[in-house]
Amino acid sequence: SSENMIAYCFAEKQGFSKFGSYTGNGSTDGTFVYTGFKPAFVMWKRTEDAGYDWDLYDTARDTHNVAFKELIPNGNGAESSSTVLSLDILSNGFKLRTSNGNGNDSGKPYIYMAFAEQPLVGDNPATAR
Repeated sequence: SSENMIAYCFAEKQGFSKFGSYTGNGSTDGTFVYTGFKPAFVMWKRTEDAGYDWDLYDTARDTHNVAFKELIPNGNGAESSSTVLSLDILSNGFKLRTSNGNGNDSGKPYIYMAFAEQPLVGDNPATAR
């Protein structure tokens, strides 16, 4: 109760941002998460059990699949280029390509946030650029 805290609050906007949860399947042909857009930025965290970090991937540093350049926002380390955690960033979501417990352990719950590479927002998404 004596610690300083910061809260970051986001609201989902169709075609721009998506927040949700998924359950890992423990396979290198991992869980697919539908966002409705191609993510430019994906971050997730395992919500069960202690000791799991936030993992962040983006299309600025990984310009093709399989994406494996990871940042850990809750840590102080540099970018990791290990293929232990990896994913495909797709036109309508993302697909885990790991069986690692930090991203896709069988039956384990994860939360995620994703932001669009080409946001489709406005009164008429069909005409958005």
